[in-house]
Amino acid sequence: MSTQKLHVRKGDRVLVLSGKDKGKKAKVISSIPGERKVLVEGVNIIKKHARPTQRVPQGGIREMEAPIPSSKVMLICPSCQQPTRILRRKLSDGKSVRACKKCSENIDK
Repeated sequence: MSTQKLHVRKGDRVLVLSGKDKGKKAKVISSIPGERKVLVEGVNIIKKHARPTQRVPQGGIREMEAPIPSSKVMLICPSCQQPTRILRRKLSDGKSVRACKKCSENIDK
């Protein structure tokens, strides 16, 4: 797979667009650009059966977040608090930053 940039990054607040958690607003825990997926806090919770080990002697069933496709989340702009698409702007020093399409504020400082 190609390593394209995702429109969301670790620490961004996002709105879930579809699935069992549709409408939830939460923070991105991590992103997996190679698979074009993101891990979102409290979204897409799965149950994982863990065998007892020396570190966790009781074992049992753990609940944890599973990755969801990045296309199923929309960034929430930190300045206008609206779900938005992003613009990519070039700065004078040649770096690219993300900007809100609704309020035109830069998302990356």
